[in-house]
Amino acid sequence: MATAANALTNTAYVRPFGWVVKIYCKEIKYEFLKNLRIPMYSLSTIGFPVMFYVLFGLVLNRGAALADTTAPAYFIATYGTFGVMGASLFGTAAGLAAERGLGWLQVKRASPMPPFAYFAAKVVMSMIFSAGVVCLLLLLGLTFGGVHLPVLSAVQLLATLVVGSLPFCAMGLAIGYFAGPNSAPATINLFYLPLSFCSGLWVPFMFLPKVMRQFALALPPYHLSQLGLSIIGSGRHESTWTHWEVLIAFTLICLGIAWIGFRRDEGKTYG
Repeated sequence: MATAANALTNTAYVRPFGWVVKIYCKEIKYEFLKNLRIPMYSLSTIGFPVMFYVLFGLVLNRGAALADTTAPAYFIATYGTFGVMGASLFGTAAGLAAERGLGWLQVKRASPMPPFAYFAAKVVMSMIFSAGVVCLLLLLGLTFGGVHLPVLSAVQLLATLVVGSLPFCAMGLAIGYFAGPNSAPATINLFYLPLSFCSGLWVPFMFLPKVMRQFALALPPYHLSQLGLSIIGSGRHESTWTHWEVLIAFTLICLGIAWIGFRRDEGKTYG
């Protein structure tokens, strides 16, 4: 009898794959609904890039030409990058820091849920909001900005910016593990706003001071915006692979920092 009990105890339970998928989908669903119902997140992450685009892309510079294209088309890529950054950083870092402070991560850890479902839900939710921002900018540009963009190019731009949100999701996880629940929003803005400005997302890259243009070459938002601009026929005609290599390297660095924070919290709780 004891032998049978020990065998049951030592046997690792393997969930059916269908159950795992269902758990991940439910976690993503409720993470999305939670953030959708928080006006501070849903309205600000969607509203700010849309507001800036309407002001600078449709009102002040509607008929202007900019870097081999029109200003409304140019700003879809740059403010799209700005919106993707905001949705990713605030969707991961702010939520993770707040839930760490409340002890919610310990509850999740004690539950039978797959450990990485929590993080996957935050990343996918951020990508969904990122897609919403880019779709709104495309809709405004095509409808009111006189932007002429082939369907294939529009889809490619959407896919590029949404996939490009992953480095900033990784950055958000890194910030979320080292920022406190009260300091997280300020810490996010400490990175988010300077990176956006110095990368040429607010002011077109060619209008930045020379020193800042040199500095921008090392910043991930610059590389993502250039990928977007190249799709609409603008940008600086640099190597696409170089842009992706910088973004991939940045993602791996941020994931490494997040892993250090994860292990540190695990050691404090279970060590």
